Parts: sequence; structure tokens; C-alpha cells
Amino acid sequence: MIAHSYKEDRSALRDALFKALSDGTRRAILEYLVREGEQSVHALTAVSGVSQPMVSRHLGKLKLAGLVTARRAGRETYYTAHAKGLAPIVQWMAVYGALWSQRFTALEDLGDGE
Repeated sequence: MIAHSYKEDRSALRDALFKALSDGTRRAILEYLVREGEQSVHALTAVSGVSQPMVSRHLGKLKLAGLVTARRAGRETYYTAHAKGLAPIVQWMAVYGALWSQRFTALEDLGDGE
């Protein structure tokens, strides 16, 4: 029962990550944070092309997925990318990448037999 719950938790986390990354604006914000480092909501609004409430909503979803961290300084909130938050997706892709690689190799081997 415990293993099943752990598996469900990992699956739910991956789902949240994929959902967070499914939006182009969120990906752009995350990529900007990775490149430029910690940024205020104000700075992110200036470069994002969307309103401050939308930037805050996107950041909230990225934070919920564990992809960014936030810290308050006075009236401003600063966000930082949390690269380790991508680990569940990277692990999932590694498993399926290896599986597909094996299958493609098997297909190539079948084609060589002709």
C-alpha cells in the first residue's frame, strides 16, 4: 500500500510538472529565470509581455510544481528557478528514452536481416 501511494505521488508530481510546462508563457518565464537568475515580479512583468496579475498567476503555478522558489523583500517578491524541480521529468524521460532506444535498435536489426 505504501509503495502504491508513493507511485501515485510521483505520478501526480510529474502531471503537475507537465501541466506547468505546457504553457508557453510559463516556459518563457522559467527559461528567463534560468538564464538571468533571481528576478522580481515587476522585472518579469516588464519582459513577459503579459499583465502583472497573469505573471503572478503563472509564477504561482510554477511554484506549486516546484520549479521556482519565492522570497519576499519589502513589497516585492523575487523568484528563482529551481532546476532540481525538473528531476521527476528527467527521470521519467530517461526510462522511456532507454526503452524507445532499445525498440529502435531492434527495428534497425530487423531491417538489417533483409
